[in-house]
Amino acid sequence: MRNPRLFRRRPASGLSASIRSRPGSGFCSAAARAAALGASGLLGGCSMALFDPKGDIGMQEKHLILLALGLMLLVVVPVILLTLYFAWRYRESNTSATYAPKWAHSTAIEVVVWAIPCVIVSILALVIWRTTHSLDPSQPIESQTQPVRVEVVALNWKWLFIYPDYGVASVNQLAIPVDTPISFDITAESLMNSFFIPQLGSQIYAMSGMRTQLNLIANTPGVYAGQSSAFSGPGFSDMHFDTVATSRADFDAWIAHAKQSPLSLDKATYDALEKPSEKNPVTVYANVAPRLFDHVASQYMHSSANDPICSTANTAPSIEHIGARMPARQAGE
Repeated sequence: MRNPRLFRRRPASGLSASIRSRPGSGFCSAAARAAALGASGLLGGCSMALFDPKGDIGMQEKHLILLALGLMLLVVVPVILLTLYFAWRYRESNTSATYAPKWAHSTAIEVVVWAIPCVIVSILALVIWRTTHSLDPSQPIESQTQPVRVEVVALNWKWLFIYPDYGVASVNQLAIPVDTPISFDITAESLMNSFFIPQLGSQIYAMSGMRTQLNLIANTPGVYAGQSSAFSGPGFSDMHFDTVATSRADFDAWIAHAKQSPLSLDKATYDALEKPSEKNPVTVYANVAPRLFDHVASQYMHSSANDPICSTANTAPSIEHIGARMPARQAGE
């Protein structure tokens, strides 16, 4: 079988050449540069907290993100560069480029375009399988130090942190000691929410009538932003808190100060606190009611004797229950 005849491209016509050199092309180039500079300015305000981790879990997740990004760029970057090269190489004015209209197949190209992605996907699958187990949020962090237990309740629109081993609680402030594992039990009073401290890692959902677990650690003292990363109503934008990571001595001093608080978190105080409100100031409570978190997490599971039980009946909040706790302006929306 004969090889397909090769042809040379004809030089560009005067009309097409004049179109390419029209005066407006300079304006388009300037506009493109201005758009790029504008985008850079806007992106300059973005936070890169995920790439500035302050704990071991966050550091492992950063490495995972960068590894996955690098592997995917092994395909993306060559494709972009080859696209630009082909567009320049086979432009209309390049009369030296080969024109082969009957070309249809290349075994070498097929091997490359299929083998490389298959290898990358296989590597990603192995990495994901390993990190899914090693970064399991419920898996305790190996440490010689006893973990600090914190019970988290997502309220509308604020965060309640209970320290069951110390009998104190705080609103919109989380105090933790550095180099100490923190074991979180998380639930929500009504609306589904999402608990996230970007510089420590591992976002996890807070759901009404359920209990989720999360284990984190801070290895560097500092104040780290915590937030809700799931929209939950008009107060969502102010539903954030400070995570204060201090030395063990400073943490013990904070606990001692909290125990001197004149405020107690009993059932009546909690009932008032869980009503929807926005921009709540940091508040510290002493004398937390025993098993308050357990009652919140299991409030939709009751037996005939009104005791929490493991049952599938009535395990989700009713529409009437949630609607009664929403502010009037949201009900109007």
